[in-house]
Amino acid sequence: MIPAWRLWTFGLLLLLSVSVSPGHADPVLKTVVSVVGPGNLSYMPMDLLPRIGADREEGLEVQIRHVGGGGMAIKEMISRNSDFSVAGFPALMSLKAHGGDLVGVAAIADSPQFVLMVRKGLEGQVRRIADLKSRIIGVHTSAVNAKTVSQQLLELLLATDGLKPRDVRMISSGQEWDKRTAMLESGQVDAIVSEEPFASVLLAQGKVFFLVNLGEPETTRHIPGARVLHAALATRPDVVAQEPEKIRRLVKALRRTLVWITEHSPEELVERLGVTHPEERQHLLLCLKKYPRMFSRDGAFSKEQIAQTNLFFHTSTPEATSIRMEDLINDQWAGRKE
Repeated sequence: MIPAWRLWTFGLLLLLSVSVSPGHADPVLKTVVSVVGPGNLSYMPMDLLPRIGADREEGLEVQIRHVGGGGMAIKEMISRNSDFSVAGFPALMSLKAHGGDLVGVAAIADSPQFVLMVRKGLEGQVRRIADLKSRIIGVHTSAVNAKTVSQQLLELLLATDGLKPRDVRMISSGQEWDKRTAMLESGQVDAIVSEEPFASVLLAQGKVFFLVNLGEPETTRHIPGARVLHAALATRPDVVAQEPEKIRRLVKALRRTLVWITEHSPEELVERLGVTHPEERQHLLLCLKKYPRMFSRDGAFSKEQIAQTNLFFHTSTPEATSIRMEDLINDQWAGRKE
């Protein structure tokens, strides 16, 4: 017969071997999220989430897998290298139009931070979008048979000024800062659809000028769907069916992070992100102060976002008007609002 003290010791060791988060009764769940970056402003809440311990508060251990573009983030998830990705919702809709099937579970962005910028040497020649005819324009890499949001945006902008996609030459500029800078400086591209804070960095360096900035609503009233949902948390249907608790905890951690952002200064946010390069800190702070409402406050999908995203996608992709954002949402964790 085994002595009682040995049974008690074995039970204690077994209990200690189970990973339990502070203040959380259940075992810690591990998950991987593919995110564009590091340094992409629109997706920053997900980078911040593990740095403030929001994942641990909800019994999660989140690993961020940085990739070079939204299409790559989606591909990582489809390939099961990650459970979740952060991507532009129109990219999820484009994927659906090509037979893919992903689910949006929370909103991260409140306003898109896309800029159509032109190299400085063309300032006297390019005054409006129509002046880009026959020129070379860089967009993010498309992947998994879906158009990235940057490509959809460019096609939409061209259409607003009477041009068709074939009237310009689109090439992949990726999302690496050094590569895009070199392409502009060498004249390999005449313009690039970019995100912040990269666009503001090049503007401050005198290398580009802005033709369209979605972050400034007063200049984009004529653009259909200008308040498109740029950054959303997405997952696969099998994760929804088999691991709903993982989604519940991640969405709660995301909401904690979004609240944290509203309660702390841009300086504190940059500090928590561990940004130490002086110039990078300067431009990041500039953008955070310039666009104070870029992030969602609660992760919920709003009625306006859904309408704007549908308008954006259907205008840029008229052949896929049957695809609706509301059909790709599972809002049981983040909810909806007016």
